[in-house]
Amino acid sequence: MMKSITIDGKKIDVEEGKTVLEAALEAGIYIPNLCYHPDLSPTGACRLCIVEIEGWSGYPTACTTKVEDGMVIHTETEKLKRLRENIIWLILSEYPFELEDNTQLSAVAKWIGIKDMLSDFKPVHKDFPVITDEPLYIRDLNKCVLCRRCVRICHDVRGVGVIGFVNRGIETIVGTPYNLPMMDADCKFCRACVEVCPSGALVDKLEYDEKTKAEVLVPCKYACPAQIDIPRYVKLIAQKRYQDALEVIRERVPLPHILGCVCNHPCEEACSRGEVNKPIAIRALKRFVAERDNGRWRSKVKVAPDTGKRVAVVGSGPAGLTTAWYLRILGHSVTIFEAMSEPGGTMRTGIPEYRLPREVLDREIEEILSIGVELKTNTIVESTDDLFNDGYDAIFLALGAMEGMKMGIEGEDDERVLDALTVLKDVSLRGKADIEGDVVVVGGGNSAIDVARTALRVGAKKVTIMYRRTRQEMPALEEEIEEAINEGVEIA
Repeated sequence: MMKSITIDGKKIDVEEGKTVLEAALEAGIYIPNLCYHPDLSPTGACRLCIVEIEGWSGYPTACTTKVEDGMVIHTETEKLKRLRENIIWLILSEYPFELEDNTQLSAVAKWIGIKDMLSDFKPVHKDFPVITDEPLYIRDLNKCVLCRRCVRICHDVRGVGVIGFVNRGIETIVGTPYNLPMMDADCKFCRACVEVCPSGALVDKLEYDEKTKAEVLVPCKYACPAQIDIPRYVKLIAQKRYQDALEVIRERVPLPHILGCVCNHPCEEACSRGEVNKPIAIRALKRFVAERDNGRWRSKVKVAPDTGKRVAVVGSGPAGLTTAWYLRILGHSVTIFEAMSEPGGTMRTGIPEYRLPREVLDREIEEILSIGVELKTNTIVESTDDLFNDGYDAIFLALGAMEGMKMGIEGEDDERVLDALTVLKDVSLRGKADIEGDVVVVGGGNSAIDVARTALRVGAKKVTIMYRRTRQEMPALEEEIEEAINEGVEIA
């Protein structure tokens, strides 16, 4: 039901249940406010949003007053202006610094106007130490104006309840029980309190502007090459909504189980939680939900009507498969050309089966083919001209990096010196490699670790990894290094 009201002479139709402040802001009429936030229940504590309503006594706060049919509201009378000047002066009477331009407090104060109410008044500023040695954000209680926004979002929205009002009267501050550090008080470091702070008392350690805000505050998502909404699916997993979490992952990638097995998880390197204790095990969580896939997502896959366009994808590695999936979803006819007898590219030939089980690889490739993607194996493409002449409108080259690397040193042409990709490919396709006796693996990356662990599995007596720097500087994933050592690989 709609209610008809008038604000500053402007007639407005408003949904029943809205507050005067909400109605005004939606109509483009600004009423100054400080303790109000759209994600919090209004309290009217700051008193800055006071208005005059014809037929009402006093000065009700707009954020707590529900609209009533026929209301006539005034927001800028001389009385209101004087009252707000007094209120903002009181709020700022203990504020120790010049107002910072990038805070809501500054914007509100400038809009109202700051006047010196008592020329001989000398405010006694607080002298709290600025807390900079805790993770992620800085706390400066000298700038706190006790609006309670941080307290309310911590208690009412996040349900954590770590912070609250401490002490009484003029000694009141926002703090933790027994003045514990945030770490010891079980703060989740979600930084919702920072987001709603209007005064600059709580600020993120990393600086950002509106353009870079998301990248700074959600670094895991932006470190992910596919920009999967990691916080969203992690939250869904915490709520035991596993199929929802899987669907969030599948919004960005069609190979969630494969990634859950072998992704090098740059998201974990960027994870903000790592500054608190340890990064969230994001890749493991992806694998967790992929292993619980009940297929519900398939009913939500909609292939667009046929566009009449034909696309050739050369190569069936992760890039080729992903491209084929999304182009087919758009309605294009897609054919994958693969030179080998089985699809998967380096996922099949360069990643050992103990890391990427072949049934996982085959199942997710089949899912991509199931929506109408055509696959041609044992087909070598030697000319893009031939494909265009065959009627393809576009070609995507997903050739991969299938050649092994050489070190450029004397003696590496010896038949006993093999590159990593050759070894891994032989084991993948033939189930064996020409390896026996003592083996030395030169390098410290993931491929070196894969070769070392594979060599032990196919008959090597002893495997030693030689790396030119320290163990701590090895670029391989730490968990892979640990597993290699546990299996008997030595690191020189």
